[in-house]
Amino acid sequence: MEQTHRISETIVKREFYLATSKFQYIACWIGIVLNIVWFLGDYLAIPEYWIPFLEFRIAVSGISLLALLFRHKLKLNINYCVFILVLGISIQNAYMWSVMDVPHLQKHAFAYTVLFIGVGMLVLWEMALSWFLLLSSLIANIIFYKINSPLTVDEFITNGALLTFTVAIFSVYLIRTRVRLSTNELRSRLELSQSNSLLELKHNEVISQKEKITESINYSYRIQSAILPTEDIIKPYFSDALMIYKPKDIVSGDFPWMYVKDDLLFIAAVDCTGHGVPGALLSIIGHFILNEQVTKTEYLNAALLLDGLHHGVKKTLKQHENKETRDGMDVAMCMFDLKNKTLDFAGAHRHMYHVRDNEITEFKGTKRPIGGTQYKDVEGFINNKIDLQKGDTIYFYSDGMPDQIGGSEGKKFFNSKVKGLIQENNLLDIATQKSKFLEAFNSYKGDYKQVDDVLFLAIRI
Repeated sequence: MEQTHRISETIVKREFYLATSKFQYIACWIGIVLNIVWFLGDYLAIPEYWIPFLEFRIAVSGISLLALLFRHKLKLNINYCVFILVLGISIQNAYMWSVMDVPHLQKHAFAYTVLFIGVGMLVLWEMALSWFLLLSSLIANIIFYKINSPLTVDEFITNGALLTFTVAIFSVYLIRTRVRLSTNELRSRLELSQSNSLLELKHNEVISQKEKITESINYSYRIQSAILPTEDIIKPYFSDALMIYKPKDIVSGDFPWMYVKDDLLFIAAVDCTGHGVPGALLSIIGHFILNEQVTKTEYLNAALLLDGLHHGVKKTLKQHENKETRDGMDVAMCMFDLKNKTLDFAGAHRHMYHVRDNEITEFKGTKRPIGGTQYKDVEGFINNKIDLQKGDTIYFYSDGMPDQIGGSEGKKFFNSKVKGLIQENNLLDIATQKSKFLEAFNSYKGDYKQVDDVLFLAIRI
């Protein structure tokens, strides 16, 4: 086989720059404009600081605009223009953090985290710029914290700083991976145009790229897992509890959520639109919105919490502007009052089973999802209140188990089989029930592929 001439690094970098410069140019303009527009959120959330925040935003966008307009005279390529904008916004966010109290810090942590997630998904630049951005952001946060912040170090770190720093590191890794993948793909295309002998090389590169993408998704899984509750986290409150959690594609669009507030314990099974990476991104949005709703409200029941989640998802995804967007979530939401031994349940397209003395009662959720544009916002969710007794068992789950294809006829598992399993096994201890449910699910699935993420929870009082 004729040996193919390897394309030089200079040519690859030049072609890579030409291929990405237009996108980076548009992204830079959008970022400059949106950074100014977002001051409206500052005005509504923290009106006492909106003027200095706006001044900071104008300074950041103004400097970025000058760099963009005079980049040829300054001999700046478009990547450096984007970098100046991102660095400015990060330092701007560090200043904003430094004057916030805990509730505002928690809410703004989402915006700061989204900045780094967006950078990781959109920009393509040299590794040195990523590390410089991370180091500069860290130094800016430390300096502004020392100058302005009324919070303790513990409050500052646990209410957003640690999570944001973790996501920032992940973004550095993601940019590096995407640049390497993109340059490798570009090099392959250039070399493929020279000779058909590159077909075998291309095949090997695709395998390598798949491994790197899987590695990146595995890293995303570690981040997602770090913020989600596990069975062990539930057991200090309910010693008899089980969780079956089987993502379809490493990261999951289904996620369990838990929050403790005074004598109230919130536990939910949330099923986001899609699965894999898109579903996982939506799950992070849902997690933070739920946390925000619980922390900012003095009194809640399960239905009111779902109402807040619904409006939060629509606002975050801008569904009031885009009427075609139907991304959202189905939720089974439980609120346990540990002091009064009561349970509030509300569902968005999901239901719950309550078993007492081997008698099973189904509490149906409202037939509407969280988010989306197909239902009017005036239609609220229904709250069900239950007085609990010792020995009661609660079951709730996503649609991954009932929608699984399998059996001799290749049909769905259906809710009826899930209910039958509960009826058959609810008198057994929780650990044995978990084994029975997994055994039944895997046996029915057989050689069929898992069709969706699976999340199943049970709690015995």
